[in-house]
Amino acid sequence: MPVVDTRQSAGEKLNARPDDQRKDIHNSDVPLLCRSCEARHRGICGVFNAEELTEFARHTRRVNHASGEELIGEAAGIDSYATILRGVVKLTKTLKDGRQQVVGLQLAPDLLGRVFGEESRLTAETVTDVELCKIPRKTFESMLAADSDLEHRVLLQTLRELDEARDWMVTVGRKTAPEKVASFICFIATHFHPTAALAPGKSVSFDLPLTRADIADFLGLTIETVSRQFTRLRTDGVISIAGNRHIEVADLERLRARCG
Repeated sequence: MPVVDTRQSAGEKLNARPDDQRKDIHNSDVPLLCRSCEARHRGICGVFNAEELTEFARHTRRVNHASGEELIGEAAGIDSYATILRGVVKLTKTLKDGRQQVVGLQLAPDLLGRVFGEESRLTAETVTDVELCKIPRKTFESMLAADSDLEHRVLLQTLRELDEARDWMVTVGRKTAPEKVASFICFIATHFHPTAALAPGKSVSFDLPLTRADIADFLGLTIETVSRQFTRLRTDGVISIAGNRHIEVADLERLRARCG
C-alpha cells in the first residue's frame, strides 16, 4: 500500500479551522512572554499561530547567561536547543595545542544547537550577556518531524549560516587585512541593523560584541594588525570609535567599498 503523509504544516492546520477559530499571532491569546519577545517574528516561532505558539511555549524556558560563559563544549552531548533572544554567542574550534579559531557568531534570533546531532561539533560561548529560550531536544525534533513549516524555517536558517560560513572562508582565505576588518565591521553592522542596507547613506552605531583578541581569532590576524586597521578606518573617516567598543558608521556604502 502507498504511504500517505498525514503531516500538516502550520499553514494547513490554520486554514483548516473555521474563520472564527483562527488565531492571529499578534492577538491576546499569545503567551505573555512571547508577546514581549522581539525575536519571535524573525525566528523559528514566526511560523506558529497563537494556539501552536502556546503549545510550543509549554515546553520552553527562558535562561540568562553572563558574558564569558560556555554554553556547550566541543564533543559534549546535545540535550536541548535554544533561540537566542538577546546577545551574541561565538562558536569556536580548538586545536590540540590550544590554538583557537572563532568560526562563527550567532545573534538573535538564531537557533543555537546542531539539529539532529548527537554531540556538539563546536564550543559555544557567550561574548555578551545573553538571554535564551530553551527547548528539550527530543521535544523540538518531534515538532520538526510533525510540522513542515517549522522544518522549512530551520532549513532556511541553516542555509543562511552555510552561506555566511562560505563568505568567511573567502574573507579569511583571500582578503587583505584592511578588507577583513572592514568586512567584519560591516557584518556586525548589518546584523544589528538589518534594515540599514535598504537605506543608502544611513548611519548606524553599535557596540562591538568581540574583543580585539576575538576579532583577531575570527579573521586570522594578530591583535596588533586588527588595532592598526581600526585606527586606519577611523583616521579615514569611515568609522568613529568611542571608548573601546562603540562604533559609528556614517555611511555603510563607504564601508562596503573597503570590504573588497
